[in-house]
Amino acid sequence: MAQWNPFPHPGAYAFDTASLTQNWVRLHQGDCEPLPSDAAVLKAWVLFHNGEFQKAAEAGLKAGGDGMTVANKATCIYANYLENKEKTRLDLFLETAQRAEVQQSAEPKNPNAWYWQAYALGRYSQGISVAKALAQGLGSKVKSALEQTLQLAPQHGDAHIALANFHAEVIDKVGSLIGSMTYGARKDTGLALFKEALKLNPGSAIAMTEYANGMVMLEGDKQMKEATRLYEQAAACQALDAMERLYVDMARVELQD
Repeated sequence: MAQWNPFPHPGAYAFDTASLTQNWVRLHQGDCEPLPSDAAVLKAWVLFHNGEFQKAAEAGLKAGGDGMTVANKATCIYANYLENKEKTRLDLFLETAQRAEVQQSAEPKNPNAWYWQAYALGRYSQGISVAKALAQGLGSKVKSALEQTLQLAPQHGDAHIALANFHAEVIDKVGSLIGSMTYGARKDTGLALFKEALKLNPGSAIAMTEYANGMVMLEGDKQMKEATRLYEQAAACQALDAMERLYVDMARVELQD
């Protein structure tokens, strides 16, 4: 594994197994991941929340079993926010999607096995262009995996965001009519999913920023004022761990542009 770029705020977060356990419910409000019983997996999550994404991925892969989820999450968050080489980003997303598919075979009732496949393929699709990804059949794969996630875990706020993004991206790229008829993408469904995500995880900076982006894609510039308000709220959030800090940093950069 090539050396990954470091988290830009080294030492800002210093969880150990005890403090992570204490904050687990709050930190995993978005993905509904249960507190692991395996000590090695929990240690991998400690690395993740402290921003040691490469070490977290390696530790998760070594632990196996539930460790696959932390490996997949660490890889996706790193690839999306910290990797600056496009080919490497896309390769990491494809690797994650493949691992998640293997995990689904072993644990078909694990919602995050489905979610991380969908997330990775969704980000990969954005990287190669949504139109190209739709032509390759990736859109239906993402939609199906997210629907399976929500069937297994109806309170999964992050899956609500990702499925809302599917509806928004498809409609933005191919229009409402083709989006609805060919891909089952609907504006009202997308907006409802974004709202539900914020309801499930009201303090989430990523839910706010993704809703802001989706709102503009689905309803145009008339929602720019409300989108800016959501970005301002996201930028003002207090990040509890490294991943949340990346979300807040992103919101602050968007406001400056």
